[in-house]
Formats: sequence, structure tokens, C-alpha cells
Amino acid sequence: MKELSIISGKGGTGKTSLAGSFVSLAGNSVITDCDVDAANLSLILNPELKEEHDFIASREAFIHRDKCTECGLCRELCRFGAISEDFHVDPLECEGCGVCYHACPEEAISFDEVVSGQWFLSDTTYGPLVHARLGVAEENSGKLVTMLRQKAGELTQYPKDLVINDGPPGIGCPVIAALGGATAALIITEPTISGIHDLERIFSVCQHFKVHTMVCINRFDLDEENTEQIKDFCRQRSITLAGQIPFERSFTEAVVQGMPVIEYSNGAAARCITETWEQVLHFLD
Repeated sequence: MKELSIISGKGGTGKTSLAGSFVSLAGNSVITDCDVDAANLSLILNPELKEEHDFIASREAFIHRDKCTECGLCRELCRFGAISEDFHVDPLECEGCGVCYHACPEEAISFDEVVSGQWFLSDTTYGPLVHARLGVAEENSGKLVTMLRQKAGELTQYPKDLVINDGPPGIGCPVIAALGGATAALIITEPTISGIHDLERIFSVCQHFKVHTMVCINRFDLDEENTEQIKDFCRQRSITLAGQIPFERSFTEAVVQGMPVIEYSNGAAARCITETWEQVLHFLD
């Protein structure tokens, strides 16, 4: 099995649009939307939902007032100030550490599992899609990404021996979960000051986890000077520059139509996406 994680150091670089086009070009792969905090790959793949499951990743304390003697030990031990003066737990403040549950002398506190979101298995014309929806302000997105990748791995069988992960932006826990153990990473960047800065940060993460790395510059024609700076960065560190894609309104128009760019347009951007995908396949081989 080969696994490609498509990531970006910042949001808004066109990562999901490119991931959708690569999925279309691959034709027969297992697809994972690892950007669980803002999952939107389904908007352009038109999946047909097959399975829905709860994602349970945390616990929350609850004080049973009929058993509570208001001794105050739980309030004293709670470092997050989650227990009010009338001994009710604020779910927004509770970090689920369980100290109050274990310390309560009256066993008046329960520590129940909390549904943090849902994960789904869907069918698309390009292959099965494993995706999720994390609840508002819920945590453990890295754990959810890991679970999605595991489920995708279970679906791989000949000829579906390629997993394409639409990864999250940034350098945090979800990105680490999307990178670890992947065959290769493709960083989507753009020729802006913030894009260059975040490219450097995400590449250092890839280096740390020893993941083979490629770079694709989206909207490369918007700033030639910054594009050259990105190329220099890649040359100095022997990073494969998989492609350069020009700015086109077809990206936005394709999203509005709910389809990958490569299927919506046959313009310069679509041709560059195809060439980039060919470079990625060569790199994976």
C-alpha cells in the first residue's frame, strides 16, 4: 500500500481542490479527508453515504447532587475551574482529566464518555471515501485522523493499493497524525510571505518524521519573486518540486459546481495539475 498525504503549512492554499483533482486522476484509490476540523472534500466528490459512526474520544465529569455532600474537595483539586460554587460541572471548562472523579469520597461524580463527532464511510465514483465531522469546539482531532487512516488502510486491496489523504493545514497534532507512516507528503504552498514561512515550518515537521516530501506551488504566477524564493528553498534542501499551477477562476467555479477542477476545466491549470500528478506518481514509484 502507498499513502500520499497532501498537506499545507497554512489554510487557503488550494489543497482540497488539488486533492480532489488528484483523486479524479488516480481513478481507483481509497480517499481520506483528514482535515476533520473543516472537512470539505465531500463538496467536490459527491459521496453516497454508506455508514455513520459516533466518534468517542473524551470523557466529561458530572456531579450527582443527590449524593454530593458539598465537601469542596473536587473544587479544590480542579485546576481548570470547571466546578461552580453550587457544584455543577461546566462542560466548556472541563478538560476530562478525571481528578474529581477519582478523588470524590462519596463517589458522587460520574465520568462518562462523550460523543465528540461522527465518522463516515461513503462511496464515490473514484473509490471509497473515509471522512468525519468533529463537533464544535471538540478536541482529539489527531486521534480522529489516526482512526480515519486506519479505516482507509483496511479498505485497501488490489487494485486499490493507493490511499490519498487530504490533510489538515498547519503543523499541529492533526498534521502529525496525517504524516506519520505515510509513503510521501505533498506540500501545497503559495507565493506569499506567510506561505513561504509556513512552508519552512511544515517541511521541518516532515523532516522530523522522515517522510519523503514534495512541493507544489499553487498560483505561482501571482508573485514571481516569491515563487523564485520557494524554488531556491527547494533546491537548497533537495526537495522535489512536483509542479507549478497558475491562478485560474476555474478553481472557485469548480467548487460551486461541486466537481474537481480537472473535470470542470481543460485550461492551463488543469494541464498543470495533470503534469503535477504524473510527477507525484513517479515519485511514489
